[in-house]
Amino acid sequence: MQGEGPSLGRRCAFARLGGCNLACRWCDTPYTWDWTGRSDTGIVYDPKKELRVIPYTEVRDRLVAYDVPLIVVSGGEPLNQQTRLYPLVRDLRDSGHDIEIETNGTVAPDPRLAELVRFNVSPKLAHSGDPESRRIVGRALTAFAAVPGTAFKFVCRTAADLDEVGLLVEQYGIDSVWVMPEGRNQVAIDGSLARLRDPAIARGWNLTTRLHITMWGDRRGV
Repeated sequence: MQGEGPSLGRRCAFARLGGCNLACRWCDTPYTWDWTGRSDTGIVYDPKKELRVIPYTEVRDRLVAYDVPLIVVSGGEPLNQQTRLYPLVRDLRDSGHDIEIETNGTVAPDPRLAELVRFNVSPKLAHSGDPESRRIVGRALTAFAAVPGTAFKFVCRTAADLDEVGLLVEQYGIDSVWVMPEGRNQVAIDGSLARLRDPAIARGWNLTTRLHITMWGDRRGV
């Protein structure tokens, strides 16, 4: 089930890629990149246990076997591997699937991918703990904003975060904004959403919760 953004609630299958060029301290998938304990969990994950190389044809066949209309490619940061990703996306589109790629917006998209998928771009704000020079890449954000159908999803904690979002929206010509509360449990999500809902609506932006947390809690998928 897609738990976030414009496709919230749609049945889907996930392809989760490892490795990331950021280190968000509140990341809910640190097992894909955190080999030194930099996230809030403080856990040091072992890449030899968490990651494995699988031929794209095997990944494709396993995704198709789920018999769902939507495939979501996530991470980590999937666009670090977009050259390898293209054949998988191509084959999945040929088999009639809709495809979304979740990305932090720091790597400009391959035009071939842009013709086949919808990008859910989530630029990281200051509270992520990443330096601005790493988390905000103007050339990449401008490229994503020019791709039809791209959705920009901002993880926010307080209404003050919306001012930061507003600056990015204005600077990069972003016109599809989704505000999502940060939180790894229902209490945190509900609290953030209560603070964000009215000012986000007043700005004319969309809201999304994290449906998978509501349904299953903070548990890794299998």
